[in-house]
Amino acid sequence: MKKEWFVLQTLTGQENKVQTNIRCRVGQEQMGDYVGQCIIPMEKVTESKNGKKRTINKKVFPGYVLVELALYDEAAGLDKDGKRVVVERTWQFLRATPGIIGSWLMQRPNPLTQAEVDAILSTKPTSSSEKPRPKVNFSVGETVKINDGAFMGLTGQISMVDPDRGKLKVEVSVFSRTVPVDVDYWQVEKVEAKAADAIDPAKS
Repeated sequence: MKKEWFVLQTLTGQENKVQTNIRCRVGQEQMGDYVGQCIIPMEKVTESKNGKKRTINKKVFPGYVLVELALYDEAAGLDKDGKRVVVERTWQFLRATPGIIGSWLMQRPNPLTQAEVDAILSTKPTSSSEKPRPKVNFSVGETVKINDGAFMGLTGQISMVDPDRGKLKVEVSVFSRTVPVDVDYWQVEKVEAKAADAIDPAKS
């Protein structure tokens, strides 16, 4: 049967539970002709905490999973209400899956287009060497503290942001001179406005 991609809405925090349940039951209940891949789109992001860099996996769409389903019976056409006829076996399989929000099943959901599927799946890391996307976003003019490298401990203002490379240019004061320093996102942390005012001698 023809499978299409659908976005299943789940209870908050139960994406993994739904994915595991579906994957296990497909084999046990011989549902391979009706249910295909079940994916939780993830992305790698980097963050800096207490001056240390770490890489974590983050759900792209919390509360949702992507599943290939033979949900509609193409041969049956439309029902008396003009809606696509659902495949009963697939429908009952989904209804028996704990963690899926029931209202989703009653709405006769539309499948994703191929363009939508490609866009969503492209967010998944293709290899372990793929560069993680920095978690924190920075803006020109913000004050940051450098936590790694030769200028560790200095505080300065951001003068340039390069989000594609995850790099910043920070203007710091060294021996009463302003020096531009190139750093990675993970090497700095934002300084709250009040803390920045206390550090900046011009405002004291």
